[in-house]
Amino acid sequence: MAIVNNNVEIAGLEDGFSAHKLFTQGYSYTYDDLIFLPGYIDFATESVDLSTRLTKNIVLRTPCVSSPMDTVTETSMAVAMAALGGIGFIHYNNHPEEQAELVKKAKKSRLGFVADPVCFKPSDSVKKIDAFRETQGFSCALVTETGAVGSQLLGIVTETNLAFDADASIVGKVMMTDVVTAREGLSFEEAASILVDKELDHLPLVDENGYVVELLSRNDVERIRRNPALGSPSVGADGKILVGAAIGTRDSDKERLRLLVDAGVNAIILDSSQGDSIYQRDMLAYVKKAYPGLDVIAGNVVTTYQAKNLIDAGADALRVGMGSGSICTTQEVCAVGRGQATAVYKVASVAMERGIPVIADGGIANSGHIVKALTLGASTVMMGSFLAGSEEAPGNYFIQEGRRTKKYRGMGSLEAMAKGSDTRYLGDKSKLKIAQGVSGVVTDKGSILKLIPYTMHAVKQGFQDLGASSLHAAHKNTRSGSLRLEVRTGAAQAEGGVHDLFSYEKKRF
Repeated sequence: MAIVNNNVEIAGLEDGFSAHKLFTQGYSYTYDDLIFLPGYIDFATESVDLSTRLTKNIVLRTPCVSSPMDTVTETSMAVAMAALGGIGFIHYNNHPEEQAELVKKAKKSRLGFVADPVCFKPSDSVKKIDAFRETQGFSCALVTETGAVGSQLLGIVTETNLAFDADASIVGKVMMTDVVTAREGLSFEEAASILVDKELDHLPLVDENGYVVELLSRNDVERIRRNPALGSPSVGADGKILVGAAIGTRDSDKERLRLLVDAGVNAIILDSSQGDSIYQRDMLAYVKKAYPGLDVIAGNVVTTYQAKNLIDAGADALRVGMGSGSICTTQEVCAVGRGQATAVYKVASVAMERGIPVIADGGIANSGHIVKALTLGASTVMMGSFLAGSEEAPGNYFIQEGRRTKKYRGMGSLEAMAKGSDTRYLGDKSKLKIAQGVSGVVTDKGSILKLIPYTMHAVKQGFQDLGASSLHAAHKNTRSGSLRLEVRTGAAQAEGGVHDLFSYEKKRF
């Protein structure tokens, strides 16, 4: 009997296979096809370090990235992802000015604080507030000299004020002038403590001149405090949160890029379903020359050949996946793509040698998939359907068959293509539009402020079972062959899930 790669070899028998051996046999595996064998545990779950690199130059505390889809990432998602230690990428299925404005709004936002509170002038008609209440809802409004953020705070208007002064005609007659404020720059907990200690419903934060900067409300404090502790956010050198954005590879995207850079974007994704093209190489060269300090994520790729081409072209990270998303039909329509587990391992094998991080994009349905993606070589995972339906995702909730749902669609769906996403599939010049995705709905997932922390704790438990105390250790163990895998049969997959129950309720946490 001998010890081989931390595994016991008995009479020629060996537990599992190395990743190298498993992925060189001509099969295309996805996450559910594979299972890792457990390792030796000598550390606590809480000590697992999931810090990682998004790109060559950007470090994240949490290996989670929200997808640049128009039903997944806009300002709210980007702010929440940064607060959790990850990063969100704002979609480009809109006008360039609109996308840049979403980035600007996210960059100046802090979780829990309202960066653009409703403001009115003292001379505004009360009917103007009434009209706003009917269309937008109402909690409170600040009264400033100019009726906008960034000017002198004069008072505040709440539902109570409006009820007591029902006959007043202008805002100045109903506003409350004795307003408790706090200085800008306080942390969420510092500002929340003031709000709670003084039993306030709203706390405006102002600068040294008394100009409104942002607003904190009791409802937001209670909502955030119901969730797990956030930890340190993802911030750049300027102290503002990290925000990413996607662009296409057309000449017109150069103007979009300029607006995004002016808005303060921290990283750019060149968004193509098949990234190994002359269009992406040319755009990559342009970005690196025009904005040498901006990190660029290239892709999507699934082969080592594609990976080498884009790394040679100057990519700071690679996005991996083709046809693996829950709403993507590329493999079905075009017969091109690769199983996501195989794609991640193959691309990461090349990228690691060059110091280029890999983003596993697509196919993430549970925490186990995240464990597998990261262990196979990904530095981060990009999620679409996993985050869609959350409070932070764009869109309104509606009831379908008794369940609270939100719309979710692939960027290759005809509906999304009609708004401009067909550039991602090199189809904007074509007379005929061929869908490579679908539109649908997903159920309410609550807030990602709860979903992501619980999911990451499950990921840490997975790493503990593997005997890997960090993402770096997991990568090292996979490459050395000490971490072992096996392929699961259909019956083994069924056995590994819930089975043989008359009924059950499956909760995330």
